[in-house]
Amino acid sequence: MIGHLNLILRLTIWFLLTSDLSLANIIIGVSIALLLPGRQKVPEALRDWLRVLGEVIVAIPQAYIEAFEIIFRPHNHEDVIMERVKPQRTPGLIFLDIFLITFTPKTIVLKYHEQGLYEVHLVRRRRKV
Repeated sequence: MIGHLNLILRLTIWFLLTSDLSLANIIIGVSIALLLPGRQKVPEALRDWLRVLGEVIVAIPQAYIEAFEIIFRPHNHEDVIMERVKPQRTPGLIFLDIFLITFTPKTIVLKYHEQGLYEVHLVRRRRKV
């Protein structure tokens, strides 16, 4: 069986995709969340989940700030960088990390490498030399 936090994550994604909280949709969402294949049991620390959820809450105002920066001070320099995955991340936490990186307007994850790296596209202002 899947863990409670993974079930909550799956249901949250389902409700965000469907935008419907009717009884029928809740039953369908719970059914799909339970029927999706699980993975091996890996102990997930509640502390890691709470830290990532705190980072998500901080990312919301950061996204607005970055959007206004791009509007008023154009960013015309692009880089592709490799960013290391934090140690001992479960697939659910890796998903939330990718969500955090992609949520802000200046960065997007292009690819997740199984060796523990994210390929991140970054937009920034070019420094005058």
